[in-house]
Amino acid sequence: MKRYQQRYEKLATLSTFLLIPLSGLVTDVYLPSFPEMQRALHTDVAGIQLTLSCFLISYGLTMLVAGSVVDTWGRYRLVLASLLLFAGSNFAIATIHHIGFVYAMRILQGALTALIVVSKRAFLADIFTGSKLQRYTSMLTVIWALAPITAPFIGGYLQVWVGWTANFYFLGAYALLALLMEARFGGEAMVRFPAFRFKGQLAIYRRILRTADFTYGLVTLGISYSMVMLFGMSAPFIIEHELGLSPIVTGYCALISGFGLLCGGSIGRAFTDAPFTAKLRYATAAEWIVGLAMLATTNWIANVYSLMGFVFALHVASGFVYNVYFTHCLTRFPRNPGVAGGLTSGGSYLVTSLVSYALVSILPATDQGQLAVNYLILALISTGLLIVSAPKSAPESDKAELAHCAR
Repeated sequence: MKRYQQRYEKLATLSTFLLIPLSGLVTDVYLPSFPEMQRALHTDVAGIQLTLSCFLISYGLTMLVAGSVVDTWGRYRLVLASLLLFAGSNFAIATIHHIGFVYAMRILQGALTALIVVSKRAFLADIFTGSKLQRYTSMLTVIWALAPITAPFIGGYLQVWVGWTANFYFLGAYALLALLMEARFGGEAMVRFPAFRFKGQLAIYRRILRTADFTYGLVTLGISYSMVMLFGMSAPFIIEHELGLSPIVTGYCALISGFGLLCGGSIGRAFTDAPFTAKLRYATAAEWIVGLAMLATTNWIANVYSLMGFVFALHVASGFVYNVYFTHCLTRFPRNPGVAGGLTSGGSYLVTSLVSYALVSILPATDQGQLAVNYLILALISTGLLIVSAPKSAPESDKAELAHCAR
């Protein structure tokens, strides 16, 4: 097995940063192509939206166990094999135009992407320590957020210039570039390969999931990100069908949506020391105010500018809530950060995929008014979860864990 060489540290780190946003690229780059894919693959709106849900469900389920897998089998060979399969699956989608085949490939891509992302996160912990590790880890959130902002923007131009298959050729080429960098500059950085103990891992999973504030937080994370995913699944049809604009406009609108999420997360980080429940109440109240205003103005001010103004404000609020709960869930179990991180990412993605697809299937958002109704439904669920779950301080059961971590 090829071992990691320290002289390639900067290039190996660059390769890692190229792969961290992969999940956002896979979900968002082809959003502007939804209408054309619907026609080309001879399916309905829900059928195309299901391609996104297939990926999210597979990604979320794999995330739940990916940490244990990469800690047992190592990172390097797993990443190489996953990238090769990922590239091939995208080229296959672009070549074989059958909706059932697309579903199968998206399920495969969800599992592969989870293994790649978890492996590369762990790689940073393998080669860095102390303040350097903290600095690089803090960069991951910013780098990850770039994908939802830039991917639909790129996808919109690819759709206009070439067509929907260009998005999948782009993803395949991106994976091959990363594969070449990994093969040349990467290597296995794990020193020890601990044996996998099923019973011990199961006990940790059971204990974490039985902790009420963690589980409620995980569900709230999924609901918050559902706002963003709901817009991504509905925007191409509202903007291109209802408003008669081009896929490039869809890409710009998705860029605004992602920027709102990034702003909300940044505000959340700035208010880290504010009272937990209070800041969540303000953010949830903002969702209600903006959602109701969006619904009330539908009949007399409904264009792409009003739509994106309301969407941006709502995504700032949802990004704020997401950041607050993501931090809470990741730090809730300092003795089991890997399992807690996998459950937080995987579980919230599962909630997002199920809730967003259920909403667009039952209440398809074809205009600003219906999109506002769906946003308000999500705000209602978030409000209910906040009422029954928001912790006011660190639970007593965590004191031993925090003391252990301090030692």
